[in-house]
Amino acid sequence: MTVGATSGGGSATLTESELAEYEQEKPARRLRPALDRAIAVWCAVISAGVLLQVFFPLSAGTQFYLVIFLAAVLPITLLCYRGWRVPAVMNPFSARSKARSTDDPGLTDWALALVALVVCVYPLLDFDGFLERRQAPTTLDILAGAILLVLLLEACRRTTGWVLPVVSLLFIAYAYYGGFLPYTWSLAHQGFNFSAIIAQFTMGTAGFYGTPLNVAASYIVLFTIYGAVLDYSGAGKFFIDLSFAAFKRSRTAPGRTVTMAGFLLGSVSGSGTATAVSLGTVSWPILRRAGYPAEPAGGMLAAAGIGAILSPPTLGAAAFIIAEFLQVSYLTVLGYAVIPTILYYLGILLAIEMDARRHGTTEGETSTQSAWKLLLRFGYHFLSLFVIIAFMAVDVPPFKAVVYAVLIQFGLSFLDKEHRLTAGRLFLALAQGTRSVLPVVATCATAGVIVAVTTQTGLGLNLAAIIVDAAKGLTDNHTVVLILTVVLSAFAVLVLGLAVPVTASFIIAAVIIAPALVQLGISQPEAYMFIFYYAVLSEVSPPTALAAVATSAITGGKVMATMWQAWKYTLPAFLVPFAFVLTDNGANLLGQGDLLGMVWTLAVSMLAVAALAVVTGGWILVATGWAERLLCVPAALLLLYLAPVTIGAGIGLLLVAVVINLVRRQRSANSDPTPPPRSGTETPTEGPVTS
Repeated sequence: MTVGATSGGGSATLTESELAEYEQEKPARRLRPALDRAIAVWCAVISAGVLLQVFFPLSAGTQFYLVIFLAAVLPITLLCYRGWRVPAVMNPFSARSKARSTDDPGLTDWALALVALVVCVYPLLDFDGFLERRQAPTTLDILAGAILLVLLLEACRRTTGWVLPVVSLLFIAYAYYGGFLPYTWSLAHQGFNFSAIIAQFTMGTAGFYGTPLNVAASYIVLFTIYGAVLDYSGAGKFFIDLSFAAFKRSRTAPGRTVTMAGFLLGSVSGSGTATAVSLGTVSWPILRRAGYPAEPAGGMLAAAGIGAILSPPTLGAAAFIIAEFLQVSYLTVLGYAVIPTILYYLGILLAIEMDARRHGTTEGETSTQSAWKLLLRFGYHFLSLFVIIAFMAVDVPPFKAVVYAVLIQFGLSFLDKEHRLTAGRLFLALAQGTRSVLPVVATCATAGVIVAVTTQTGLGLNLAAIIVDAAKGLTDNHTVVLILTVVLSAFAVLVLGLAVPVTASFIIAAVIIAPALVQLGISQPEAYMFIFYYAVLSEVSPPTALAAVATSAITGGKVMATMWQAWKYTLPAFLVPFAFVLTDNGANLLGQGDLLGMVWTLAVSMLAVAALAVVTGGWILVATGWAERLLCVPAALLLLYLAPVTIGAGIGLLLVAVVINLVRRQRSANSDPTPPPRSGTETPTEGPVTS
């Protein structure tokens, strides 16, 4: 597939492989058909084994299963993702690969894959004895563990880049050399030798086989299998078709369609950037014909894609880790996200309404299909999603609920002749499910290095104390200290997220930054959700903003301008998390209060989001001036503090802004007696307003 986009003299024509370069994970190799089929068979076998493990768990326990899972996944990761560029003379497969337009692994890759299999299987030879030797590992234990460490770092480098491996090496250096620091330093510890460090990584429950890998092998892989089954059964196509058919012809219909499609499509892909890319290839021509400039359209697409992993029923991979860290059900974590999701999409929809007027957009093209007919014919695709929620509501574990959903979706697929999951299509779906999780497994296993070192050295508590002490060094006021700590934490998570994937940045921040927030009285759910939102929002944060970079490639817009437009659409998501960590009533926004409390905090927060939309969108009843925007900045912040006094002040400022805009509209009407246009395709009286 080739995607062409032209706007304002700029153009972008991208192939699927080029679009893949904008993914958070690096694109996999294009293997020759025979090898590709062989790896697909192996991935399908892994998927089948994972599904069976849910109902027939191994008697040897979870860690035994994780060792087997890593042994199955790590070798094919090294084969499927590119390593160092090898000169053609050193790779006997290169000539055939070039002739076939493929990128097969070389001898080095095969050797690494074989070694990975050996060192991963090594603990299984005497598993009980291996665990018993944790306090006194043998030389062979240390050698196998050290080789596994190197291979995991290489797999992570191949799939996600250099940053996480380098950070992991810095943590290892700290574990080894921290004992040489002056004992008066906060970061000093007793020091650990190489054997103790490797033993912690491979023989403990906080290293390679700790919570991150457990979540990837027990939850995330099941949801990637489910997403692949949804996709191959036609759900992805149905969600896009339904979105385009759902809205009546109006100038805001294209923007609303993109937003709804992003929300639905994210249930299938599970990746914000992938959703934005998939959505952009279909909807950018429609947005362009409706009159959207390239940059606002790209920002809208990025925001719609990211919203999918901030929202129930899927959220992102980090949501499973939150559930594990808090020892709560995944359904509870979904509950935390309901009100923030409403506020997020309210902000996007208000921005769409304002942009439609500012840019003078038209109705564009809409689907000729009937949304009701589509629902009646293909609405069964929603059933498996509801099944997951329903099963978890009656305390069925999420890993079992998703397997039931897979089985139900498989059966429902036969209602659509074009997408029924026959043996061949089911095989492809199972293979794709495991292939999709390869970068996540490499990331989670490598992140185990950081978790292990933090646990072994007490680094988390030490850094938390440093962060809090730094804030206290500026003031003795608890409220100010809390605000400074939260702002520093948000900045740290955003910076971290610019360089590493969402899952990795969340894990690192959860073990290092969350304790600082908890020390100041913030509850663990609030702290983890705060970190989760900022880890996800790094994908739309300048200067990297992966989702915005991807959509700008599709629209042909300027990259930095697209990033700022994406930031505009997602602004509520940047500020709302501050409300649930800084204010006494903020817990209501995570669904932790009584019903009345949740209702009134939602209503007030919606007013705050509306004020933020005025600031970024420049519109109330007509285009705003500087006075209305300036008034709405403190209005939004005061409203989000969720205290009676600040709410009253915020509403007062917002009303003043509305009155000023009413006066502005009246003056405009008096100076231009032309009656306002009817809603539809006519250009609004005020005309497009430039940013």
